Amino acid sequence: MTAVRLPRALPRLPRLLTLRPAVRPVLCLIPLALVLVVAVRHRSVLAEGFGHLRSAEWPWLVAAAAATCLTWVAAAVTRQGAVMERLPAVRLLATQFAAGAANHLLPTGLGAGAVNLRFMTVCGVPLARSSAALALYLLAEAVARLTLLVGLLIAFPDALRVDGLIPDGALGPLLIGVGVALCAALAVLALVRRLRTAVLSFLRTAFGEARSVHTRPSRALALWGGSLAFPLLQAAGLASVGRALGLPVSPTHMMIAYLAATIAVAMVPTPGGLGLVEAALIVALVAAGGPVAVATAVVLAYRIITVWVPLLPGALTLGALVRWKVI
Repeated sequence: MTAVRLPRALPRLPRLLTLRPAVRPVLCLIPLALVLVVAVRHRSVLAEGFGHLRSAEWPWLVAAAAATCLTWVAAAVTRQGAVMERLPAVRLLATQFAAGAANHLLPTGLGAGAVNLRFMTVCGVPLARSSAALALYLLAEAVARLTLLVGLLIAFPDALRVDGLIPDGALGPLLIGVGVALCAALAVLALVRRLRTAVLSFLRTAFGEARSVHTRPSRALALWGGSLAFPLLQAAGLASVGRALGLPVSPTHMMIAYLAATIAVAMVPTPGGLGLVEAALIVALVAAGGPVAVATAVVLAYRIITVWVPLLPGALTLGALVRWKVI
């Protein structure tokens, strides 16, 4: 693979984005070390998950694995749709595979965001516009996920039995906390001039990038089509595992449960949502009508397929991309 030449303006970038040659061999080993640490910490979950896979119907497991592979394609399409420059397709797809591993080793969103930001800057996209493209991707994915959930809940209003899922009296304090956090953020922006200037400058760049992307139908279609396909493929993977293990819940209801659970844990900064995603998925599948034991088995098997099996090759790919100066 041919390394991409760095643009002349790159020395002005923050030091986090300019890697010295002596640092690269160390960075190649860090993902593998993190995989080992995470695997040791979750060894009981891994053993139980693989145990459930042995008793599953393999054609549905193959379907779940295929859906998982297609999520990387959908992510690559969305990333391309968020930036005007033509990105190298093969390296872009490999970066999404590596970013998936990074996302499960670092707090939610930070791993994939850092890998993709580095990739775009190496490809010659200025840092400001790379950051704007990253923000546009996150916004499109969040809007698409929420739209899918709302649309499916309107079509299937009885898909989730939410009675008792939210403790009595918890909604009010939660809304108050969100309101206080927003007011605090606005106050900081109003009082700190340099921060306000930086935020306004970023917003101007982001809006300009969004306008440019939407003037090209191919980019807009890639952005929103990929954003819709990504959560649908993830949810389809869970539904396939549910069918493989005989979960007595319809595939549509399982997909709704997945969307609801992932939206609920999206704001929690844990590595790949490890632990929290499993708990939220189990609660959502039970709310959709599944028995607790079977729902637990489905979630563990699903996370084995989507997280643990790709984790080691994803970390190896990440190290290779760093070594080859693709990122």
